[in-house]
Amino acid sequence: MSSIVEAAYSDRADEYVDKIGSISSAHPSDVQLITSWASQVTGPLLDAGCGPGQWTAYLTERGNDARGVDQVPEFIDHARATYPRAAFELGSFDRLPDAAGSIGGILAWYSLIHHEPRTIRAPLDEFSRVLRPGGTLLVGFFIGPVVEPFEHAVVTAYRWPPEVLAIELQAAGFEVIETHTRTGRDPKPRPHGAIIARLAPAT
Repeated sequence: MSSIVEAAYSDRADEYVDKIGSISSAHPSDVQLITSWASQVTGPLLDAGCGPGQWTAYLTERGNDARGVDQVPEFIDHARATYPRAAFELGSFDRLPDAAGSIGGILAWYSLIHHEPRTIRAPLDEFSRVLRPGGTLLVGFFIGPVVEPFEHAVVTAYRWPPEVLAIELQAAGFEVIETHTRTGRDPKPRPHGAIIARLAPAT
């Protein structure tokens, strides 16, 4: 996450928390997908770009060894105060402190949306480094016919065609297992996507 994106979220952290900072604000199909995926993760689970911490807390409550990391101090402060039973740390998921091959699963739920094509490989390569062989990554993102910027509520974000994001994942050592799509709720219907990818064994 760039310093510009970090500052934009810091400035609007309270608004962001109020709007989407709870599981009750999540789409039911998203809850079902994340729950199903997490139930198959073995070992530590990293919520990369955890924001207000609701998914980290949800996964912890369901028995996962989950930890949230985010670069926005206001989000981490809120998460620690609101979900004291879950683990959170301030930091960038472009540069994780975890040892290579130490993580069982990574949730990147709309946390890569501010990465453009020339920067998205940094987090994907880092995810590939820390995941165990066979570990899985679940990415949530906005879908578009081409990779293109749009005016996100907080700061400029990017839409990705699923097949193009899949190419980036494959280049980072992943194999795509599942791709999901849905259209967001009114009044602003917006195509959403999710990809589950597995870290391929080293050859």
